[in-house]
Amino acid sequence: MAMQNGQEHALSGRLLLIDRDAEVARSTGESLCQALLVPPQLVFASDGREAVEHLRRTRFDIILADMPSLADLEQSAEDAMARLVRLAEGALVLAMADGASVSAALGAMRVGAHDYVAKPVAGPALASRIGELAQRHGRPRSLGFDTAQPLAVPDYAGFVGASSAMQFIYEQIGRVSTSSAPVFITGESGTGKDVCAEALHAKGPRSGKRFVAINCAAIPRDLMESELFGVVRGAFTGAHEDRKGAAELADGGTLFLDEIGEMDLSLQAKLLRFLQTGTISRVGESTLRKVDVRVVCATNRNPLQMISERKFREDLFYRLHVLPIHLPPLRQRPTDIMVLARHFLTTYSREEHKSFSGFSSQAAQQLTAADWPGNVRQVQNLIRRIVVMFDGGEVDNTMLDAADIESQAFAPVAAPVSRAETRRTILPMWQQEQKIIEDAIAAFGGNISLAAAALEISPSTIYRKRQSWADMSAAS
Repeated sequence: MAMQNGQEHALSGRLLLIDRDAEVARSTGESLCQALLVPPQLVFASDGREAVEHLRRTRFDIILADMPSLADLEQSAEDAMARLVRLAEGALVLAMADGASVSAALGAMRVGAHDYVAKPVAGPALASRIGELAQRHGRPRSLGFDTAQPLAVPDYAGFVGASSAMQFIYEQIGRVSTSSAPVFITGESGTGKDVCAEALHAKGPRSGKRFVAINCAAIPRDLMESELFGVVRGAFTGAHEDRKGAAELADGGTLFLDEIGEMDLSLQAKLLRFLQTGTISRVGESTLRKVDVRVVCATNRNPLQMISERKFREDLFYRLHVLPIHLPPLRQRPTDIMVLARHFLTTYSREEHKSFSGFSSQAAQQLTAADWPGNVRQVQNLIRRIVVMFDGGEVDNTMLDAADIESQAFAPVAAPVSRAETRRTILPMWQQEQKIIEDAIAAFGGNISLAAAALEISPSTIYRKRQSWADMSAAS
């Protein structure tokens, strides 16, 4: 998927960049300005005290602060950032950090920083991130961002999306792909778990060998073992010849087990033995065969719930759940919706030899406001249907409504609910919000920064809300 060109952002206003390394500061500033149509007014500060002097004289729209460079301001990094935030007067504040000081950057968000970015800073990614923050905090116009301009689409092994949540996924894949340890991918249907598995293979050292995928939900249980481990001639009726299974075919490469939660418990035990020993036996033989594969598995179900229901072996789960990757649903990264829609419109227009000029503003609003329970796959199907059904031009609401047959055919019919029942079943907004946030934190094993990235909110927001919930409980 090629990167789309000529889609830079426009940004006006003043930006204060704090970094004690003048060369790094200059490079960061140049990289950001090159990614913008209208560069901001850049002001540099080498330390915290110089930054404070600038803030007392001038109002800034954005502040990029390297955490170690604030050491002269207060005894702790968090206190220094808290002072900076107080003086910022509503500016977007982003902490910068290298690998050694990420914890300090997360601490900065606890005291009011809106986000942090890892160094070295890439201009296009930083521009996209500032744009997201500007829209989230209601300041796209004051910062000169054109919300009609799409974000740059990264060409990352089949993925399309430039939100912070997807940038985090790309970073995860880049780190995890170099290992041979098992990967456990979770996410709703349509989020791209198969794309993630192929990206892990393509980016890793096994890319020269085979990538073999097997869908555990699509193969009958009585054939699953032979499909996975192979079969010898005469092992059962219909086995007319020796045949390799998926594990053997993937020797040296990657074995992808999609919908792993649908695998029969008896076969789960054999898969566990394979993972422990690195050997397999074809159905109908006693010979052990050594196989070297990297196992990647995926499920759209909650594995811990499957374990509690005794549908998935706990020992197998912990053998597979070495390197987890969770793909966020599309509703949690709304900035990617139009990026995907434009990408699919271009792709299918080319395939069908038609000419579409884009989406009307009303159509874009309708697409962005939708929940997309089918995630990326649902967007893909809808846009393809539009391209097939219509001759070209600008996609408008009429086209969307005509092509959205899924919503028309499968829209649930709500049973009548009495007013008394409504009062009993609807929780207050703050309780619903608390459940969403706490569920996200649990899904990431208690990691608040990862949960915040998936929800596309700042970790500092989660900390503040948790404190307010604690205060409510204490008061009651």
